[in-house]
Amino acid sequence: MDPYIADWLNLIIRWLHLIFGIAWIGSSFYFVWLDNSLEEPPEWKKQKGIKGDIWSIHGGGIYEIAKYQLAPEKMPEILHWFKWEAYSTWISGFLLLSLMYYVGAEAYLIDPNVADLTQWQAIGIGLGALLAGWFVYDILCNTALQKNGYLLAIVLVALAAGLIYFLTHTFSARGAYIHVGAVIGTIMVGNVFRVIIPGQRLLVGAIEKGEAPNPVWASKAKLRSTHNNYLTLPVLFIMISTHYPMTYNHPNSWAVLAAIILITAFARHYFNLQHRGIKQPAIIVIAAVAIVILAWAIRPTPVTVADAGKKIASQQVATIIKTRCASCHAATTTDDIFTFAQGGVMLDTMDQVKQWAPRIQARAVDAKDMPFLNKTLMTDEERAILAAWIAQGSPIE
Repeated sequence: MDPYIADWLNLIIRWLHLIFGIAWIGSSFYFVWLDNSLEEPPEWKKQKGIKGDIWSIHGGGIYEIAKYQLAPEKMPEILHWFKWEAYSTWISGFLLLSLMYYVGAEAYLIDPNVADLTQWQAIGIGLGALLAGWFVYDILCNTALQKNGYLLAIVLVALAAGLIYFLTHTFSARGAYIHVGAVIGTIMVGNVFRVIIPGQRLLVGAIEKGEAPNPVWASKAKLRSTHNNYLTLPVLFIMISTHYPMTYNHPNSWAVLAAIILITAFARHYFNLQHRGIKQPAIIVIAAVAIVILAWAIRPTPVTVADAGKKIASQQVATIIKTRCASCHAATTTDDIFTFAQGGVMLDTMDQVKQWAPRIQARAVDAKDMPFLNKTLMTDEERAILAAWIAQGSPIE
């Protein structure tokens, strides 16, 4: 595919994915807050079957919102459903996944240093992970474990850790992270498509027929909706994780991602309790401390050269940059995939190299995710030379 066309497709699909995702997660956050913030209604409302209500003000208007225990006496003519936000988010996300990681498997998904896969093998494993993730999760949620939320959570976390370990030892680091996010997103949309919406259809159908709704439908939908709520912060992190190689390019990246998923889901618990009037500030403090500890634990190891006191000549640095970096970062690139300077970073002159020295330190020395998939075979000694030159103030003779 023409790189210019591919970039425009990437931009449009990513933009739509972001818009749809905001709509879906925003409505999820709102309804969880609404459900947890309902007040005890007056007696006359209880007699009409209202479980709770809430008054709020927004945009210059005052709103009164009530939730029925199961069903109103009569269905309204217009009933708003919340489903297309979820479907649109997943569809756009899958298109983006296919464009970036399946069409461009050799560039973004396959890392020969991790596993020597063909394009179709990588695609098959990726799609298999999405399907297996949903079916295993759905089966577990229909067993006796659904009655014990904490035990179910422990089992799911253990399986998730196993999946993360497998993917990070199969795909490129960033490809593995994105596929974990895709599995979570598939589970979330599967909950909407296979459980929440069908349960709501059964509820509405029973009301229209004048039958008593089965409370099991509502309880199952509530369980899956709760799971989706706790998964929102982890999936949001994964969406932006490709910008932060110090997480996905760590030698134990699987453990890093597992820890971040646990920490962010735990932080979400604080807000859910807060909505119900239960104040547990210790939760958010523990989550913040855990993130700081994680950041400290995965900090990069200082890189040194054999003769640390020796001054590094800028010409030596220029040779490394030209040999290992300039194929993707130059006014005229020579890479077979990246046909223009990635991220707008050009390293044609030593002045430009000095300008981008902090990013070179972060990406080529600390995280080691550049050169991309180490296509140009930069050595550890060369990274050490760059580190020493930057530490000396990036001098140019």
